[in-house]
Amino acid sequence: MRGHQLLRLFGQHVAESAGSASGRVPRWVQVSRRSSASRIGSPYGAVDGGRYSSLVRSIVRSKVGSQTPETIDEENDHIYGPVVASRNRATAERRGSPGEPKRTWPLWLTHDGADALGEEEATCGPPTRIPLERGPGRSAVPSVTRILQRTLSPEQLFYLERWRRRMIADLGEDGFKEYSERLFRHGKLFHNAVEDILTAELSARGPDPPGAWGSPEVEGFVESISHILEDVSGVRAMESTVQHRDLNYLGIVDCVARYRGVLCVIEWKTSEKPKPYLSNTYDNPLQVAAYAGALNTDDNYTYQVENGLIVVAYKDGSPAHVHKLDSKQLLDFWQKWLLRLEDFVEQK
Repeated sequence: MRGHQLLRLFGQHVAESAGSASGRVPRWVQVSRRSSASRIGSPYGAVDGGRYSSLVRSIVRSKVGSQTPETIDEENDHIYGPVVASRNRATAERRGSPGEPKRTWPLWLTHDGADALGEEEATCGPPTRIPLERGPGRSAVPSVTRILQRTLSPEQLFYLERWRRRMIADLGEDGFKEYSERLFRHGKLFHNAVEDILTAELSARGPDPPGAWGSPEVEGFVESISHILEDVSGVRAMESTVQHRDLNYLGIVDCVARYRGVLCVIEWKTSEKPKPYLSNTYDNPLQVAAYAGALNTDDNYTYQVENGLIVVAYKDGSPAHVHKLDSKQLLDFWQKWLLRLEDFVEQK
């Protein structure tokens, strides 16, 4: 039955109900008095009354042009343009289902005593800072950031591209460029401020003057992590390059230190939106696992790390969110990182 026929019947029913109130016998009462034979001839005699009423209500209440996933995609394409496809869709789709890497690699070389620094930590010197070398042979080694960017899933690409197009629609091309540059600058200034605080470069100068810890642009971020820094001690590395000697990738770890007594690979992140759950940090856990795995095979470091920490700071100074990764969680993300690394190698 077509929609306009149902609406016409519905209108007749309303009109006849009004006639009953005026003293006239409604037509539907007259119809009920007819013989069953006459009702058999009606094309609506077999209609389920309950289902019919429900259908009429849905038609009356629904809005014209209701959205479906297909129409939403068409609208997004019309407004923001087509979504950029993955460079290697076959391997990206494979990541959508649970899997194991073709070849497994240990996250740490030795488990026993991996966190037992003991007296060595008490007598250790300044934090390790190994700069990233761009010379011959080193530039060919892919970074953790590059690998993660090149192996994004189709879903991640969809939301990332849609966000980018919406930002451009709101800010314009130049405005979006300035916004991106500002985020990058804030991240760099924030990392510098954290490094200054943890290495206590200004601690001997008396009370902290206003803006002593970094640029005024990042004062809110620093305030956001102030309660976290109270639990950080025994800093072993700051902004230091790590490279996996077997898997041949590298990265720059933000910090290696103890958080509440547990040695961790620490990543400092900034955000304009709250990220109270680990899932809100997207690929950051894989990044931490990749750094830990690289550090544990790098001869420049004489210890092993099997825990991670992601700290998300906020510009308005609200308390940062802390996401701890114990050894089991870090191992799970290590396996996912190995899958992404395999996908990257297959693309080459």
